[in-house]
Amino acid sequence: MRYRHFHYKGTLKTGTLKGILNMEKLFVDLGKKSYDILFSDSFNGFAKAMSDINAPKKLLVVTDSNVEKLYADEVNDLLIKNGYDSKIYAFTAGEENKGMDTILGICGACIEHEMDRKSMIVALGGGVVGDMAGFAAAIFMRGIDFVQVPTTLLSQSDSSVGGKTGIDFMESKNILGAFHQPKLVYINVATLKSLPNEQFVSGMGEVIKHGIIRDSEFFDYIEKNSDKIKTLDNETLIKMDKINCSIKADVVEQDEKENGLRAILNFGHTIGHAVESAYDFKMTHGECVGIGMVGASYIAYKRNMICLLYTSDAADEEDSVDLGGRRIIKKKKKELSRTTQTETKKSAK
Repeated sequence: MRYRHFHYKGTLKTGTLKGILNMEKLFVDLGKKSYDILFSDSFNGFAKAMSDINAPKKLLVVTDSNVEKLYADEVNDLLIKNGYDSKIYAFTAGEENKGMDTILGICGACIEHEMDRKSMIVALGGGVVGDMAGFAAAIFMRGIDFVQVPTTLLSQSDSSVGGKTGIDFMESKNILGAFHQPKLVYINVATLKSLPNEQFVSGMGEVIKHGIIRDSEFFDYIEKNSDKIKTLDNETLIKMDKINCSIKADVVEQDEKENGLRAILNFGHTIGHAVESAYDFKMTHGECVGIGMVGASYIAYKRNMICLLYTSDAADEEDSVDLGGRRIIKKKKKELSRTTQTETKKSAK
């Protein structure tokens, strides 16, 4: 099934929040666990967003040593100036620290800050930070609220939405965890300007995945706007993040705890996680997902579940080739950007 962003089902509500400029909103409809995803190009609206969800005054900002140097003071000072009793807890950055020792450190910081069941954790950082801060929130005092403030493309486009939290254990990725939905996701695309290029490329692995699994028009949008994406144009990044989140939110709304449809979001991840583990997490997650998508597609092709389409700029007329007993149409690239298996078979006839 293909979903176009502008035909998004029911819960996509965009516009500016009252009193705040350049802020757009997407609503994730999960009944009592519903929340907003806010898109902006600064942190200026964050305190107002926290007030809108009636956030408690006692907060712990959880981040890593990389993000701490860039944004932790800015966010924490903003919260303090707006009346919050907020502290920062930073752990050493890196996937190798995504384990129980760090979780216990976060929980220890919660106790030292005298937090209770009405307190809240703010996850400020990438996917590792969000996964661990969310897991700590899920288990501290049997569960407290948390918000996601993702600062990487990978977390903004994927991991901050949907409520999956967890840690690595015994050389297995995300083997311990919980489903724990955030109360708010606040996305500031300006943070992507401080992201190392390899991490931006990693995030694009998940972005492209969403286009492949649910929205071919979004896949085309990425291709056509690649220059603006590379130059980190704020408007383009907000649109890209919003489409990504709308695709994931639509899936999560229908299957919150991965009993069926949500498994589609794991495209490329079975092989990808194996590659991550085999290379001791020295490759980025997005790189491994990209390898996984190629591998999964090849397996599907060998099992006759998908067919191939060849394109050629040089070809003046369409022609067909025989590949493994199947008739495959070859057309000029300028005439064909994407085709379905059904369309290919009809053309071959």
